[in-house]
Amino acid sequence: MDETRSAESADRSVSGVRFKILGPIEVTSGDVPVRIPPGRQPIILGALLLEPNRVVSIDRLIDVVWPDDPPATARSQVQICVSALRHMFTGLGIEQPIVTRPPGYLLRVADGQIDSQTFTKLAAEAAAAQKEGQLEEAVALFRRGLALWRGRALGGGEGSVLRSAAVRLDEAKLAALETCIDLELKLGREQALIGELGSLVAEYPLQERLRAQLMLALYRAGRPAEALEVYQAGRKILVEELGLEPSEELRNLEAKILAEDPTLQPEPREEARNVETRPQVGPRQLPADIVDFTNRTTLIEQAEAAVLGDGSAEDDSAVRVAVIAGKAGIGKSALAIHVAHRVATKRFPDGQLYCQLGGTQRKPVTPSEVLGRFLRALGMPGSAIPDEVDERAEMYRSLLADRKLLVVLDDVATVRQVTPLLPGSGSCAVILTSRMRLTEIAGARVLDVSLLQPDHSMDLLGKVIGDKRVAGESTAATALVRMVGGLPLALRIVAARLAARPHWSLASMVGRLADERRRLDELSHGDMMVRASLLLTYEGLDPRAARLFRLLGSLPPGTFPGWVAAALLDEDPIEAADLLEQLVDMQMLDVTGPDLDGLPRYGFHAIIRLFAREQLARESREVRQETMARMLGGWLARAERAHRELYGGEYAILRGNALRWWPAAGDDPGALPVDPQRYLEAESVNLIAAVGQAADEGFDELAWELAVHLVSLFVVGGYVDEWQHTHDRALEVVRSARNRRGEAALLVSLGELYLTRGRYAAARAVLTPAQELFVELGDAHGLALARRNLAHIEYNEGSVELAFDGYSAALEGFRQVGSMAGQAHVLSKLAVISADQGNDDRATDQLGEALEICRESGNRRIEGQVLYKMGQVLLRQRRLEEADLVLGAALELVRANHELVGEGYVLYALGLTQAKLGRRAEARESLRQAVELRERILDHVGAAKIRVDLAPLLDDYDEPGAVADLVEQPRLARGERRVAGAASEVRRALESFTDPEHVTN
Repeated sequence: MDETRSAESADRSVSGVRFKILGPIEVTSGDVPVRIPPGRQPIILGALLLEPNRVVSIDRLIDVVWPDDPPATARSQVQICVSALRHMFTGLGIEQPIVTRPPGYLLRVADGQIDSQTFTKLAAEAAAAQKEGQLEEAVALFRRGLALWRGRALGGGEGSVLRSAAVRLDEAKLAALETCIDLELKLGREQALIGELGSLVAEYPLQERLRAQLMLALYRAGRPAEALEVYQAGRKILVEELGLEPSEELRNLEAKILAEDPTLQPEPREEARNVETRPQVGPRQLPADIVDFTNRTTLIEQAEAAVLGDGSAEDDSAVRVAVIAGKAGIGKSALAIHVAHRVATKRFPDGQLYCQLGGTQRKPVTPSEVLGRFLRALGMPGSAIPDEVDERAEMYRSLLADRKLLVVLDDVATVRQVTPLLPGSGSCAVILTSRMRLTEIAGARVLDVSLLQPDHSMDLLGKVIGDKRVAGESTAATALVRMVGGLPLALRIVAARLAARPHWSLASMVGRLADERRRLDELSHGDMMVRASLLLTYEGLDPRAARLFRLLGSLPPGTFPGWVAAALLDEDPIEAADLLEQLVDMQMLDVTGPDLDGLPRYGFHAIIRLFAREQLARESREVRQETMARMLGGWLARAERAHRELYGGEYAILRGNALRWWPAAGDDPGALPVDPQRYLEAESVNLIAAVGQAADEGFDELAWELAVHLVSLFVVGGYVDEWQHTHDRALEVVRSARNRRGEAALLVSLGELYLTRGRYAAARAVLTPAQELFVELGDAHGLALARRNLAHIEYNEGSVELAFDGYSAALEGFRQVGSMAGQAHVLSKLAVISADQGNDDRATDQLGEALEICRESGNRRIEGQVLYKMGQVLLRQRRLEEADLVLGAALELVRANHELVGEGYVLYALGLTQAKLGRRAEARESLRQAVELRERILDHVGAAKIRVDLAPLLDDYDEPGAVADLVEQPRLARGERRVAGAASEVRRALESFTDPEHVTN
């Protein structure tokens, strides 16, 4: 076969497979990442992808891997690597794309299968549209191509050959980006480009074209001073690093800005009248679609019609609900997700929400928990989420009122479970799946999913194992389809096993199903029909993979990272990962997507997980407890590391004697990613479940340590319900075990929870016995925590002297045990008292000491709080320039820590400081941003108060309109009177406004 014929067959060879080199090298099958064997295989695959459908000689591959001094075994090592890559493709059930062609190998790839090909095509189409004057179309094409990039091409390239190719691709991206931005500037989109250009200039400081584009965008946006600052910053970099002055183009642009040259303004265009801004990206929570989804054509059309409606005004007035009902394993979830992907882009541009409600589990997910997840996904900070489910539902419906958004609720237990999760607006739609028909939901259209018809089952079997193989044994294939009874899950399992063993005949599989141990009549009795098919696959597993499968049955529902397998087996993570991949290959486990660190995550189908739990009973109780303790110890080790990195050591928690699990030797692929807060958020479901598992098993030390180590997650994420629930569960087990230190630690942590909710009586009720326990135990650290929290209560109840004494005692305790973060936090509290008493000098000293401690220990979260308080003190002392610098630093920190509420406070103080310095434009912008942040979390009272200070800075006096809007806003359940009062305060401020400069006095 020649190269032309190879290319012609590529469509069949790589159907459903995509190759990505515009970033780290990746292969996906149906949008699911495929694990590339580690080592030299990614390098060789990259070399083949750079020359698709062309023969790459072995000598060339040797040069790619060993550019300087190849070993004597280089040729055989290349052959081994290619063999490993071929094995990877074999597991995907496709025709082998890597073929041997002397003097090397050829990778058969269809047009558009490599992302770089798609990028090149889109860039060419964009250039053609630009030439024809179709600027909007050109920009859209450029942006589609640029969206394919995920970082540096080829991951930066390993070795000189790939590195040079990566540089060429990156240069092509930069050229396309610069051209695209030029076009967007012509379209008058400078406001939307400023943020992106600022990031690009920071990334490419020597790229003068990008710097010129940023200067032009700023000038057109009415910010000429900032444009000139960008020029001066660029000149300084060029002179210091290269000894060169800016180019003539850049110098000319500076001169035109200084001269306010009218030629800098864009040429008038009809389409530029309405300046475009990029829409905010909404939640995109849908799981991956199934590539080989088979038939169900009528059901798909009915479901789409139920979700999209007929377009009439009457149809648009109410939320549309489609209920997909049927027995377990029938394909309800797959159908719902498939339909959701099809309709998502047709009518729901604002995003999709998805949740698995666990209706078939012993403890289904509560509506309150789901609403908490959805509100956070919609951008609501945890601290702004109400406690009561009714209030959460009201906030949820308010946020969805003007959005076109699709909600998918999988595995619903009852109508009562799902009612609070239904939007109230006809602009949204809902897809539900359930074993029940849920006919009680008003206006819902119920769609019953039936078994697959024989011809549809045959189509599915052919897609998995290949049409040729089915046609070659058509009688046996017909028998297989009949024997599995049209149940999609059973058919997929049988087909996956045949795909993994191409040397097996279909007739041999028919013989296995005919065995009395796998009687087919079991397939007609609820779960039993699935169990028999699962047993077929389970019995074919390697013994070590089978044991891992059993142990994984101890995990709660949801996805999990690969290191969990290593902990259960107490083995090297790489070996455990190989066993996981065996389970994936046999369709007993799913790859659900990449982790934060790019490694795969895994998950069970709900029914397969139940089967694994049944098999777990084969292990003794001692073995089950031993493996569970290791796995929970792994979660504790990671939660502890995240807490340490966030706070620079132990802070607000105590350390116990529970087992921590890390791999015995070597690198840990599951080690904590760079951002500990993101890690805690991403793994919140597993970490919270781990507390319950520890309590169920009677692991009292593990239970309380896990619970208190999650406080950093609970505080920032606003996980109030989870905070209470985990601590209640842990308290049960520590009290049963008479673990007094664990009980005291949990009571202190619960006290902090009640403090954050303003429940001072409840806080005192748990903190007082905690303090007594710590005194009895002689625990200085715990006592300092209890005293600090009790001092919080005294301060908030107006007992300042008692608060001062409590904080001082806590400070001494933290110093005694060496808790740096504890000292910094208490010092900042003492500084507040000093400032309240008018002793600003002492407050400044205390804050300075706290700041020094934060920086020494690396505690960036408390550092941001300290800087904010320091800025307030400086502002009160009218040391305005210093306050401006300190508050600017605080703003950077709270933004880096993703603290929305804190950002609003800092922006407010910074805006007031800028106003007093006479920088009215900056002050106006800071206060506007502060208002927007308050309104994002539905804090209308706070937003209204900020408008009082913002009003005098407005040149166009458009604030009365904002006041009117505020008065007309839907009232918060418990704050209507306060909102109205704040609105009146703003109105009075505007009506009496006479001196535009009074804010600066």
